[in-house]
Amino acid sequence: MTFNFELLLVILTLVTGVIWAWDKWLRPDEPDWVTEAEKAEGKTPPEPWWLDLSRSLFPVILAVLVIRSFVVEPFRIPSGSMVPTLLTGDFILVNKFSYGIRLPVIYTKLVPVGEPQRGDVAVFRYPENPAQDYIKRVIGLPGDRISYRNKQLFVNGEPIPQVNLGPYVGPEGGPGALLHKEEVAGDSYTILIHPQLAFWQDYDYRVPEGTYYVLGDNRDQSSDSRSWGPVPEENLVGRAFIVWMSWDPARNRINWSRIGDRIN
Repeated sequence: MTFNFELLLVILTLVTGVIWAWDKWLRPDEPDWVTEAEKAEGKTPPEPWWLDLSRSLFPVILAVLVIRSFVVEPFRIPSGSMVPTLLTGDFILVNKFSYGIRLPVIYTKLVPVGEPQRGDVAVFRYPENPAQDYIKRVIGLPGDRISYRNKQLFVNGEPIPQVNLGPYVGPEGGPGALLHKEEVAGDSYTILIHPQLAFWQDYDYRVPEGTYYVLGDNRDQSSDSRSWGPVPEENLVGRAFIVWMSWDPARNRINWSRIGDRIN
């Protein structure tokens, strides 16, 4: 079972918020926990722990909920499907208002701020299990026709420009692994190609309205829209924009060189 941290934040905010509001505006001058003997002696007993704790925590939890739900949220990269752009162990920040401001937990869109653009690295709730967050690159927009021929992508009949940058040596590499540069809408990014792998066959696909077609940059070793279909618009979480921390699991140390890298 996946732990729902966002739901926990909402519950804690509601509980501490109700107690905070009661203490601020509705609390009687003589609370129930003050005994008659203490009143007669003029003593001021200590307040209940739950009141003091809620009063202290509510502003902090509320701020965390607002920032995490509407501004920016941290994520960890658990797999190598986005190599070479993102590595296993990268910790990234995601812009939560890039694709519209949504309510936490129920994800109802409040303000339609923007929409995904072709080439964005997007975080979304996995269509087959919305409790899991996935990250891939947006390749197809609603209504696009996506074609794949001999490891070359075509969008609406036009090939996505691709340049061979030479051999790749690094995580998720292997014999014959190559780095290629793709260019979309004037922006470029690198992908990983394994010429010896033929897992994905050539295909044509029309992206349904209200959905987006996403692929991993580790093009031949990624579970993405080719296997489980497009991402519904309501599953979008936000656009990844920076690596704020990176842990190298192979060397068991921080990968300092990646900290602060922008995600293209």
